[in-house]
Amino acid sequence: MASTLLLVVVFIFDLIAFALAVAAEQRRSTGKVPNNGTYCVYDSDIATGLGVGALLFLLASQLLIMVASRCLCCGRALSPSRSRACAIFLFITCWVTFLIAEACLLAGSVRNAYHTKYRTHLSDDPPSCESLRKGVFGAGAAFIVFTGIVSELYYASFSKANNGVLPSTGRDTGIRMGAFN
Repeated sequence: MASTLLLVVVFIFDLIAFALAVAAEQRRSTGKVPNNGTYCVYDSDIATGLGVGALLFLLASQLLIMVASRCLCCGRALSPSRSRACAIFLFITCWVTFLIAEACLLAGSVRNAYHTKYRTHLSDDPPSCESLRKGVFGAGAAFIVFTGIVSELYYASFSKANNGVLPSTGRDTGIRMGAFN
């Protein structure tokens, strides 16, 4: 049976990560050209911190699920069943969506931090004041939702397959030492 406490904690971590990613999308840095028009000045760097926070909460969520399930590859073998096949498929899907979400959050945070830390100096042309493309943190937020759903389904399928009894072959596979007295 799947641990309800673990599923609740993972859901809360995923919810916090989603909220932070949405907040980061809303607070992306924007550049403005001051009166002399030779450089760009970017506003606050809060979106970078929010993006990193979302990244860390999603990482903690993924680690909890993987430690609880022993990453599917450690521990005893799962009994052959539909639940095992589903758990394997969801395990792979979970990692793919997790890596995409982490890549979006990391790229968005790094790119946003770059724009807030440096001023763009141009000689004669007015500066372009590039900013982080809209939707990078939003894509990360969407993949956080996908990862959360898939990881919880994975853990439930893993738990169901893990509780099954390995099939008996009907043969005695051990060596009895009692006959050799």
